[in-house]
Amino acid sequence: MLFKNADEFVKSSRRAVTVFGMAGVGKTRLSNMLRASKWFHYSADYRIGTRYMGEYIVDNFKREAMKVPFLAELLRSDSIYISSNLTFDNLDPLSTYLGTPGNPEQGGLKLEEYQRRQEQHRISEIAALQDVPHFIERAKVLYDYDDFIADTGGSLIEVIDPTDPEDPVIKTLAASTTLLYIRGTEKDASELVRRFKKSPKPMYYRPEFLVEKWAEYKQINGIAKDEQVDPAGFGAWGFEALLHDRLPRYQALADNFGYAVEASDLAMVRDGDEFVDLMAASIEKRMR
Repeated sequence: MLFKNADEFVKSSRRAVTVFGMAGVGKTRLSNMLRASKWFHYSADYRIGTRYMGEYIVDNFKREAMKVPFLAELLRSDSIYISSNLTFDNLDPLSTYLGTPGNPEQGGLKLEEYQRRQEQHRISEIAALQDVPHFIERAKVLYDYDDFIADTGGSLIEVIDPTDPEDPVIKTLAASTTLLYIRGTEKDASELVRRFKKSPKPMYYRPEFLVEKWAEYKQINGIAKDEQVDPAGFGAWGFEALLHDRLPRYQALADNFGYAVEASDLAMVRDGDEFVDLMAASIEKRMR
């Protein structure tokens, strides 16, 4: 959804924007702020973790609980109830389920199991992104929201071809929303790596990229067997590699189908009106 001029966006009676970019660059902060200005906030990660992967997540909790005889007996008799408390701001249940490959004694998953869960996430992410038009109308019909923001995960770029106008996810999002890239800097990337080590987020790798980086990590560290890999070590190293691999593809998506704003400029935005002004400036910049 590209505009002839900035006024076309500013004066629109209903606005819908899909924000994308690095995990932690400010997408959710913006979305939470816009909620106070009566924008409907659609979180793709929340939709993935509840509608599409909720059963996988809860079954994993139960599988671990069944290893404890006391809890196993209570589960068999339906005396206790286990559920996920995933929220827009707490994606830990999804992160825990996706896990990290490596030494099982350090909490790692076998590579084959990790790949199986990654595929579940790929399918779920595509479905959650294609749900956006439904939620735009749902926001209006049920709650009378005219403005809508879709807050996507950093892995959006992994499930699309940013150069293909016929890509089904791009067609869906571009037909119903304005695509907006929140562009970070190398300094932002370094800070995100630091934060990831402290609090890992759900990660999705393209299958071929995962295989390539898994082999590279083992070679660099002189590791012969998969089960000898430190999950935390690979997780942080893989996140950094993935981050830098995604940056040019985010830019390609913005160049081909949307707009871009700097994360530093977005950090100064305080409400919905200022966000609309920032969007208008981005539209004018692309027109020039």
